[in-house]
Amino acid sequence: MKNFLKRHGLWILFAAAVISVALAALSVLSANASPLANIANTLTSPLRAGYTAVAQWFNNMQNYYQDVTALEAEIAALRQRIADMEEEVRLAEADREENRLFRKHQGFREQRRDLSDYETAMVTEHAVSNWTSSLTLNKGTALGIEEGDCVLDETGNLVGIISQAGTNWSTVLTLVDTDTSLGARVFRTKDLCVAQGDFSLMEDNRLRLDYLPADCKLLTGDLVVTSGLGDYYPSGLVIGSIEDVLMDDSGAASYAIVAPAANFAGLTEVFVLKSFEIVT
Repeated sequence: MKNFLKRHGLWILFAAAVISVALAALSVLSANASPLANIANTLTSPLRAGYTAVAQWFNNMQNYYQDVTALEAEIAALRQRIADMEEEVRLAEADREENRLFRKHQGFREQRRDLSDYETAMVTEHAVSNWTSSLTLNKGTALGIEEGDCVLDETGNLVGIISQAGTNWSTVLTLVDTDTSLGARVFRTKDLCVAQGDFSLMEDNRLRLDYLPADCKLLTGDLVVTSGLGDYYPSGLVIGSIEDVLMDDSGAASYAIVAPAANFAGLTEVFVLKSFEIVT
């Protein structure tokens, strides 16, 4: 034993010193923890950090999924609300258009009580060429529309005359068509004349006033209405207004250029006058 201590004593003391220093160092680093607990915690700390990171990632993904799901549900609800509101707007527009048409028809009826027997019709075609100016309507003889009936716009201005009528359609020759001719009267002067279409004026959407009295004193802007002579058409329907007064080629008679009051190109609905009362 003595020989062993003599031979290995220094190494034993050195090992004991190293162990004591290591334990002291571990004790300082781990504060109140035991050396073994500190070693275990040191080794498992990276694992705990990884687990925490993974758990946090899953938690974030779960929250993101919940947020996206809630957002999609909110978007779907908003789309449905928009669709419902658009449907309400369409219904409101339809009701407003129906009320507008009702007021227009009532106003037309009240404006001219002698023109009570009329049929409303939609314009389905506008035809304008070098030879004709016409409209096609969606109603005809099945509803009492006949050749020769007057056609008016919503304010009572004369549009033209029915030239042809089928079962569910009819054709209107407008005032500027070259085949149109009707008795007219200058409202201010009471001068009687004839309003008719003219080839040279139709392109400019104008008609001609002929057979004026030699002593007539017409002014630009004078109103021209139907005369009602012969009882073919009602009297007092507005044809248009005088734009200019000119002399014919012979220089012996004057004639006037008339701008129609009705806007043929903008017409979508008209009133076909099927019968009327003679007003004297």
